[in-house]
Amino acid sequence: MVGVKRRVDAGDERDGKRTKVKESSASKKSKSATMKKTVSKSGSKKSSKPAKVDKKASKKKSKKEVQKEESEDGDEDDFDIDDVSDSADDLDEEADDIDMEDASGDIAESDEEQSKSDEPVPKSNNNNNNSRESHAKQKALQQERKAAKPNSDIIERSKKLWERLRRKSHVPLEERKKLIAELFEIVTGRVKDFVFKHDSVRVIQTALKYANIEQRKQIASELKGKYLDLAQSRYAKFLVGKLIVHGDAEVRDTIIPEFYGHVKRLIRHPEGSWILDDIYRTVATKEQKARLLREWYGAEFVIFEDTTKDQSADLSKILAEHPEKRAPIMRYLFEMINQLVQKKTSGFTILHDAMLQYFLNTKPGSTESNEFVELLKGDEEGDLVKNLAFTKSGSRLMSLSLAYSNAKDRKLLLRFYRDTVKMMAGDLHGHTVLLAAYEVVDDTKLTAKSIFSELLNQGSSAETRNEELQYQVTDLTARIPILFPFAGDRVKWLLTETDQAVLEEVREIRKETSKKDPETRRQELVQAASPTLLEFIAAAADSLLDTSFGCQFVTEVLFDGTGDKSAALGAIATAAKSKADTQDAAFVGRLLKSLVQGGRFNSAEKKVEKVQPALDFHTLLYAQIKDEIMAWATGSNTFVIVAMAESDDFAQRNELLKTLKKNKKALEKAAAVSETGKDGKKKSGPTASGAKLLLEKIK
Repeated sequence: MVGVKRRVDAGDERDGKRTKVKESSASKKSKSATMKKTVSKSGSKKSSKPAKVDKKASKKKSKKEVQKEESEDGDEDDFDIDDVSDSADDLDEEADDIDMEDASGDIAESDEEQSKSDEPVPKSNNNNNNSRESHAKQKALQQERKAAKPNSDIIERSKKLWERLRRKSHVPLEERKKLIAELFEIVTGRVKDFVFKHDSVRVIQTALKYANIEQRKQIASELKGKYLDLAQSRYAKFLVGKLIVHGDAEVRDTIIPEFYGHVKRLIRHPEGSWILDDIYRTVATKEQKARLLREWYGAEFVIFEDTTKDQSADLSKILAEHPEKRAPIMRYLFEMINQLVQKKTSGFTILHDAMLQYFLNTKPGSTESNEFVELLKGDEEGDLVKNLAFTKSGSRLMSLSLAYSNAKDRKLLLRFYRDTVKMMAGDLHGHTVLLAAYEVVDDTKLTAKSIFSELLNQGSSAETRNEELQYQVTDLTARIPILFPFAGDRVKWLLTETDQAVLEEVREIRKETSKKDPETRRQELVQAASPTLLEFIAAAADSLLDTSFGCQFVTEVLFDGTGDKSAALGAIATAAKSKADTQDAAFVGRLLKSLVQGGRFNSAEKKVEKVQPALDFHTLLYAQIKDEIMAWATGSNTFVIVAMAESDDFAQRNELLKTLKKNKKALEKAAAVSETGKDGKKKSGPTASGAKLLLEKIK
């Protein structure tokens, strides 16, 4: 019975409560009859007149009239909720007399009236005026509150100066000097009042940016004793960073000691951790780093730290001096590491150094070692393993972890690097992890799938792949993982000393953990990478000859690669003729000479070690430059022609020598040319030396 109101006796008040009045059964029957009569009337009216007319008539009723009718109906039909069950039978008996179409029509008309009555009434202009006045009052109140704060006037003035200074390109030099001088007059002696507010701290940062070294030292000295609080402030932490960047060693030595004894607290702080790690990674000295890292080994290294002598952070030395402290130190260190890993804050360099120290002092296969490896594998997203690859300590840690792990764990660890291989290849430290994987993973198909598919862009179109490879093979670091399998035992020219030291550790460990012969593993990796790289050389020979790194890449792949090399060799021969701007470059001459010789020159044995099967590049090149032989013989790359003349397996050798004999005078003229050395003396240049050798060949 929706819409029927309950009658209330307003006169009967029981402590402010209203009393319901129950109706008799006679009134209930009367109410039911009234409802039936009302519905019947409605149906009869609709049947006598069209529904459209009734609808218009009902719309003409005003809102007040509708409300009045509803209140009158409510007064007539009031009932108690407890009596619903008694009246339900009466309603059911008369339900068949109700025309459903007519009822639905009434409901529709009622809904239209209701929606019309609920339409919003347009707001008056008074509301807008009141809103403006209220806003103006709030603004005035805000200004009063600001003015009531300490140093409000000088802060306001300094912010105006900052607003002008931050637009460097719009402020002439002389004006900027005046503004800076005025700014320092304001902030001098009041720096602490500015640095802990989000807006005024920007003023101090700008002052640091344009200040001279003495002014920076002045600000640093005023903040002495507050750096721990500043590092933990959401806004002031950036000021500490600017002081570190723009300050000198004296400023640095003022700031860093204030962090001693608070490393455990700071490294877990959402703001302070990044400042601590930035200082540790960028500006801290070796002794300062050691002092900060030693606090990871236990509370005693904070309380009883001896500041009279330099301390080492090498955990193995500490444990060698105090073997009885090994258990508590290792437990304390692992707990700190685990806390940060579980909080997903694994990007800190100081954390990676601590993890390496822990791992180096565990015994392979022990509970500590296995627990640590499980910590690495437990990060489902792989953020920990990825972050470790991009720091010096972290990359060494991951390289050793791969070396010590079994085949199943290696597969799992490599899977974390699925989308970061190319980024790691170009990173100063990340590429070391890829080299370690080459050295220890016996399943070369897994290596090719996990590393080469992304490193060599094998899933991309030919155009995209070649464009990416062009950048990679000419980059000092990114080329290392590509050329490493091809270099073999001659890899020292490609790697840094740090890389070589890590790989020596890995090779010692793999003697116990890997089964495949190292040379077999290398050849299988070369076989997996060769098709893609040979195709790249054939498509991009012109651009590869533009750089020394490109020529070096071509030499390594063509000498040590496997498969059909004819297309790549032909492209190099064609490019050698067409690249007039670079064919005189020394690196192009070295490449062509090596390819004509058919192998690398062994300086120890004084002979050329030819590759098998033979490249036969001299035939391809001679066909391209046959009409320009004398220009090559008397040019800067004369040694390419010398190599042809000295090659025993060159089919057109006699034809070449005949051409040289016919132009003997040109060779003699080239041989007579001398160059002035750095010491001022005259001596034969490369062209003259090559021409002399050719003259000896045609005698």
